[in-house]
Amino acid sequence: RLHGSTAEEPHILLECDSSVLDSIQKHLKLYKIRRKVTISPCPDLSLWAVIPGEQPGDASSLPKSADRALLLTPDPRAEVMGWRLIAKKGANLSEIIPGSQVGDVQDYHRHRYKQGIPEGVKDLPPGVALPLESNLAFMNGISFTKGCYIGQELTARTHHMGVIRKRLLPVRFPAPLPSAGIPEGAEILTESGKPAGKFRAGGGELGIALLRLAHVNEPLCIDLGGDRVKLSATTPEWWPKAAAK
Repeated sequence: RLHGSTAEEPHILLECDSSVLDSIQKHLKLYKIRRKVTISPCPDLSLWAVIPGEQPGDASSLPKSADRALLLTPDPRAEVMGWRLIAKKGANLSEIIPGSQVGDVQDYHRHRYKQGIPEGVKDLPPGVALPLESNLAFMNGISFTKGCYIGQELTARTHHMGVIRKRLLPVRFPAPLPSAGIPEGAEILTESGKPAGKFRAGGGELGIALLRLAHVNEPLCIDLGGDRVKLSATTPEWWPKAAAK
């Protein structure tokens, strides 16, 4: 929210996958129904992820000289993801956060894949990804107290039964990888050939996959035209302790 009080005109920024910007705008406009709501992109703003460093304390503190940012807020998904920074296009990041180093988008994706944080339509395909299997309940992505929403009954029932057999998990491949990479949606098998899940997306030796929790600690592989590529899965440390059971 960009407005400070209820007396001000409400202004809300919504972050989304840029590849579905048009479809999200159309979807939101379907529901505004005679309300005086303007929905429009903000091409004059730039979004940055401020990823914490390796030193103790880096994940909870930030230099106080960040007043030049339009918005600087903890990433609502998990503490390991640091902060989201929104600034005017062309802003000098070293002035906003002194001592920071500017990486590239691949550094960001590698960090979140290492932590098992899904994002965008590749990791969370619309109409395919289920909220609880995608760990959205761990990332402030589901409310179990708000009013009706599409899929509420299935999501609430699954949550209260406490039976979730598959989850998105970070995976790692040993180097070197096949030259063509790992295809999205590739089936993951156990050593004995049992189906264990599906590879969603990744970058380099890191990625994210929807796996059956019963097979997480087993040796896993993907069959690529007769060649078997091994991979291993881990349970993220930021998850609630009982989540992997």
